Amino acid sequence: MYDARMADTGQLALPHFMRLAAHPVRWRVLTELARSDLRVRELVAMIREPQNLVSYHLRLLREGGLVTARRSTADARDSYYRLDVERCADAFRSSGSAIHPALLAPRTGRPLFDLPRVSGVSVLFACTGNSARSPIAEALLRNRTNGRLEVISAGSHPKSRLHPFAVRVLDEQYGIDVADQRPRQLGALAGRRFDYVITLCDKVREVCPDVVDNRTCRAHWSIPDPAAAGGRDQPDYDEFVRTAAEIDARVHQLLATLAAKEAQP
Repeated sequence: MYDARMADTGQLALPHFMRLAAHPVRWRVLTELARSDLRVRELVAMIREPQNLVSYHLRLLREGGLVTARRSTADARDSYYRLDVERCADAFRSSGSAIHPALLAPRTGRPLFDLPRVSGVSVLFACTGNSARSPIAEALLRNRTNGRLEVISAGSHPKSRLHPFAVRVLDEQYGIDVADQRPRQLGALAGRRFDYVITLCDKVREVCPDVVDNRTCRAHWSIPDPAAAGGRDQPDYDEFVRTAAEIDARVHQLLATLAAKEAQP
């Protein structure tokens, strides 16, 4: 999909990814979505371009596979747009091969980010019930950093216990035991400062800013509740597996961001 093709003129055409990303408006959309999932009206306010223009470029990015959209679980009239980082990475690497094959070669011994350098950062994950999405994110980030970060999760309306499938997926897929963990109340953290607050629920996104310090860096990951996926009466364990995998990918992307910031002079 992203390979370079020869134009009819005999000249080498720009790779599809480069053509998509090179436009100033699309580049702004990509960079804003790299920080957080956003709605169209939020992108319009950030980019300061007419809504029809932003929507047009969003459509091109979606057709190109770089951006995806999900209906908001807080208001079905809204959609959250998300940058597909893995697809962008694949497209970028494929585009590099159009210049020289060496740009596509793996760099052995050079990890995507240097985990030992990521430390001294506090992160709060929040969702509604603090029974599935946010505790999964908390457990995965703490595990990926060997406890070097201060990580906590909480919910606006916490359940009485973690969802059994959340406990199971962390144990079976990632070897993490959270069986003794209990959901926490988001309101109890009012006034406490975090370096990052990441909401994973469209509903809780609206209330979370009221209970955290204004200096906090906020981001939103629009991830549906796996316990309510598809309107099923009975939760599907496979939905928890898919949700955990998406959260794990985003945790890795967060770590790459943290490592890059820590490396700055």
